[in-house]
Amino acid sequence: MIEAKGKMTSVSKKPATTIKQNKAVPQWIANNKQIIGIFAVLVILSLFFSVFSNSFATTGNMLNMLQQLAANLIVCVFMTLVITTSGIDLSVGSILSLASALIAVLIKAGLGSFEAFLIVLIVGAIVGLINGVVISYLSIPPFIVTLASMIYIQGLALLITGGYSIGIDGSAWLNAIGQGRVLNIPVSAIIAIVVVIVGWGVLTQTRFGTYVIGIGSNEESVRRSGVNIKKIKMLTYMFSGMAASFAGIVLATRLGSGSSNVGTGFEMAVIAAVVLGGTSLFGGIGTMLGSVFGVFLIGVIDNGLTLMNVSPYIIQIIQGSVLLLAVIVNTHVFSGKSLKRR
Repeated sequence: MIEAKGKMTSVSKKPATTIKQNKAVPQWIANNKQIIGIFAVLVILSLFFSVFSNSFATTGNMLNMLQQLAANLIVCVFMTLVITTSGIDLSVGSILSLASALIAVLIKAGLGSFEAFLIVLIVGAIVGLINGVVISYLSIPPFIVTLASMIYIQGLALLITGGYSIGIDGSAWLNAIGQGRVLNIPVSAIIAIVVVIVGWGVLTQTRFGTYVIGIGSNEESVRRSGVNIKKIKMLTYMFSGMAASFAGIVLATRLGSGSSNVGTGFEMAVIAAVVLGGTSLFGGIGTMLGSVFGVFLIGVIDNGLTLMNVSPYIIQIIQGSVLLLAVIVNTHVFSGKSLKRR
């Protein structure tokens, strides 16, 4: 109540909670505009392909696409962590190829499925660890280190297979990872979803995630706060290598054979998905949800165009254009970055 010229006049005030809520929605939209944008594009493209292809919107095709994208989803989680630290990992495609070839070679040599599984995961972790040590403790740029790893790991994959595909024994229980289903849902898709949820929790709910984001945003500040930044960066590359190895097992068991060429171009598809989803190439901003949308966007484009009988060469041109667009948009949006995680 206030007094004005001898009269009592009441002034209504909006509750503070209402004002905060009114401001919260526009702020959330502003903070997540790239995620909202990629989701909108994903919906539009899905509707487009549903109209022009009778096979696209079927349950069978959706489940098949989930199965095909499982490996990408698994690796994109850890690529998000790597890029959020302002790093990059170009070796994941070659590690995937090596894992695919190695699991087939070991099983063919008579090794048990479980032992072969563990060995392949350990090999991937070791490769990632080497990348992390060289990058973190020797201060060599991630691009150079992982590019070199991409080359020599691909060479190892070719060496152990001789350039040929090697079949995997159909009785091996490992095949259930790539070919099994639970309630008609691919086992690989279920595993990928679990990995995404765990990755989201690590990035948004743990100290490790906070350190990953802090390193990408202001590495020196995090170091002065007493955090062992070299160890954190090393671990992100080790996890990335292990994830790529597991993805190689998923692909090999789904295809029923190991191949040294199965990971060709895989790293570009994963990086494009992560960047498209809103994780900043400059570091300091990471979003698991956006990375997942990015994987599905690239997958929908590939699947939809294939069903429409578009030439694979044209599909490759489109995928390259999408990657270029992702980099341009990412650079423009995050040129004035801020510390965030989603």
